[in-house]
Amino acid sequence: MAWFETWFDTPYYHILYKDRDFAEAENFISLLIKYLALQKDSKIIDLACGKGRHSVFLNQLGYKVLGLDLSKESILYNKQFENLGLKFEVHDMRNEIFPKISSEKADAVFNLFTSFGYFENDEDDKKVFQSIANAVNHNGYFVLDFLNAKWVEKTLIKEDQKTKGEIEFTIKKKIQDRHIIKDISFTDTGQKYDYFEKVKLHTLEEIENYGAEFGFEKVKTFGNYQLGDFDLENSPRCINVFQKKQNY
Repeated sequence: MAWFETWFDTPYYHILYKDRDFAEAENFISLLIKYLALQKDSKIIDLACGKGRHSVFLNQLGYKVLGLDLSKESILYNKQFENLGLKFEVHDMRNEIFPKISSEKADAVFNLFTSFGYFENDEDDKKVFQSIANAVNHNGYFVLDFLNAKWVEKTLIKEDQKTKGEIEFTIKKKIQDRHIIKDISFTDTGQKYDYFEKVKLHTLEEIENYGAEFGFEKVKTFGNYQLGDFDLENSPRCINVFQKKQNY
């Protein structure tokens, strides 16, 4: 099985990342919604939604939201939040969303917080763009929030320790074959565990080319969660805003 098919379904993934800055994330989403000027009741697909916090927040802002994730455990957890305007389904982002998962197309698709670049094969990356292109309305938006490969290379910390409760995680990072690889090791109740994460370091040009191939026009690239301008050398994020062309 691929690393993301096992690691994301373990409780340890959520323990390691439980202290993420959700206030920053919600502020980012609020700024993004304002920038896109999406009407209330617009339909948004939160692709790779994880434990659903951002889907829930978008729904609270007045949007109809479909949260999709490969992790069965996460989607099972998310089901408690469902209402008439918020639904969750297990879904592999390489597969078609419309009409298999959703009977109507979306006004926007969000893929946030580095939930892309997991696949070894470039054709799988293209399948993601294809499925999104088929799932979004004409003139609808696709927001791909990705890391800035150049900044990652400059700021890489090769080894770090993080203590979460009684568990100490050792995290080692390296760049190999255009991927950033994060090895995660820890011991819990006397048993040693080893997992890893592997994300392809797509360049801005590669992402733009994928978008163009599947009928998206790039509207804007932001460099951080405050929607600051993108700078290749200094921006930590590469937040791409695409709009689907009318004639695609």
